[in-house]
Amino acid sequence: MQTDNRILDDLAKLATNAIGTAAAMRQEVEARFKAQLERLLVEMNLVTRDDYEAVKEMAATARSEQEALAARVAKLEAEVAALKASKPA
Repeated sequence: MQTDNRILDDLAKLATNAIGTAAAMRQEVEARFKAQLERLLVEMNLVTRDDYEAVKEMAATARSEQEALAARVAKLEAEVAALKASKPA
């Protein structure tokens, strides 16, 4: 009976060690995969979400400023045209 318990104990230790080794291998594979993916993304010259959002906000601000300036120019052109029309030749 003692022998059976020892065999079962050895099998349990072996299974525990195998699970630990598998978990360590999984972590190693994940780390290598992540490193490879990051290297690939760097080579593709992709931007981060934060950089994209910052540029998107800057573009929206520039667009609104451009629209405001276009409206101001149109108003000034109308005023110049009105002054030219009211001025005798």
